Amino acid sequence: MYRRLKDTREDADMNQTEVATYLGMSQSGYSKYETGENDVPTSVLIKLSELWNVSIDYLLGVSDKREIAK
Repeated sequence: MYRRLKDTREDADMNQTEVATYLGMSQSGYSKYETGENDVPTSVLIKLSELWNVSIDYLLGVSDKREIAK
């Protein structure tokens, strides 16, 4: 899952600081999500899913389908 966060962020041409600002947190705090040092709260997964327009299942690595089910 953690690698998927980084890959999806990079696919969106965003840096960690931009994502952290969107989430209202520090860059170092967000970095810990990407490295797996800290677990990602559900509320953050929801925000990242909305930011990048991908499913939470995709971010979690449960599915390879990026699209959000409608």
